[in-house]
Amino acid sequence: MEQQIIQSKRLKGTIRVPGDKSISHRAIMMGAMAEGVTTVDGFLPGEDCLSTISCFQQMGVDIKQEGSRVVIHGKGLKGFKEPAAVLDVGNSGTTIRLMSGILAGLPGHFCIQGDASIAKRPMNRVMKPLMQMGATVDGRENGSFTPISIRGGALHSIDFLSPIASAQVKSAILLAGLQADGRTSVTEPERSRDHTERMLQTFGVDIEIEGKKVSLLGKQRLKAASIKVPGDISSAAFFMVASMLVPDSCITIQSVGMNPTRTGIIDVLEQMGARLSLQNQRMQNFEPEADIEVHAAPLKGVVIGGSLIPRLIDELPIIALAATQAEGTTIIKDAAELKVKETNRIDTVAGELTKMGANIETTSDGMIIHGKTPLKGARVNSHGDHRIGMMLAIASCIAEGETVIENKEAVKVSFPEFFESLQMLQENE
Repeated sequence: MEQQIIQSKRLKGTIRVPGDKSISHRAIMMGAMAEGVTTVDGFLPGEDCLSTISCFQQMGVDIKQEGSRVVIHGKGLKGFKEPAAVLDVGNSGTTIRLMSGILAGLPGHFCIQGDASIAKRPMNRVMKPLMQMGATVDGRENGSFTPISIRGGALHSIDFLSPIASAQVKSAILLAGLQADGRTSVTEPERSRDHTERMLQTFGVDIEIEGKKVSLLGKQRLKAASIKVPGDISSAAFFMVASMLVPDSCITIQSVGMNPTRTGIIDVLEQMGARLSLQNQRMQNFEPEADIEVHAAPLKGVVIGGSLIPRLIDELPIIALAATQAEGTTIIKDAAELKVKETNRIDTVAGELTKMGANIETTSDGMIIHGKTPLKGARVNSHGDHRIGMMLAIASCIAEGETVIENKEAVKVSFPEFFESLQMLQENE
């Protein structure tokens, strides 16, 4: 399917973005693991999160979902059943990696697969530590790629030194560690997003955090909770950049998650010269949130790398677009992880924006973006990647003429109403 977008004169208004995808996944999984009835409000009813619900329903968990509200009748880990069919995660890397940590400790045989994109994404980063803990794992290239087979059972604790900063790797090991004997720990080279640690505390689990090391004692029981999911800052980032780039714009985005492991996007945009403010700051379920007001502003090039990268890895496509409109050169480095997302986002971002007139060089671990470059409408493609699709839509708002985005349906993964929200802001001229 295609989407036509013409250049915007300005963007004005107040919007809400869908619930945080990372938190929505974790709320379903931990609600399923918990004892009692868990309610989730603000759930993201995108395709990825619906895949998580489907997988746990197949394992016997009673989950009712209507829009952004979910009710989960958890029975504890002993209530899971061996599924009669293969668990299909669709396009969701979070589902397959975190769920694998849970399955590793369950008695039974579990087969997991996903779509063509998932089949290309590396799974050994999770499967190797799970095998060290005692799980039996098989799959293509010894469990490196889907389909994956897991025979769970008795696990022992592990002190894992992760070679990469990855919330998915850390979370899978911690979820397995809950079922293991002894104390399990994960130490990362840089702190990755900590939604799992915060969510586990909401469900009554004791966790110890020392710098880049996270530890928990096995055999703890999760207790049902009431979860309110904040808006996803990764989704908000697209409208933050849109408001900065389209002249005379002002957008307020309500109830956005402000987890400090996720706010790298705000740090970078402020370094670039953004005019933004945080209002009505508050705390929900161990997670901070706020309203974000953003005005149009001239931008300048910056260097992005090091410990900042894990805090904004999903926002780098939209940051790259902002950099095309900044004075000077922007360098993104230390971001090789972009190559193993839904697409190789280094090549895809550069290739699609180049079609519109951007001047971008790719490197082994990032991009060099030369600004300020006027963009022109073109025929572009999301390549089935939701963040590429949304980034190209915002690029269309500042490009001269009309842009046609192919495979627009990719945005449904994380932001089903994205194009409607954009149109509403355009109609508020």
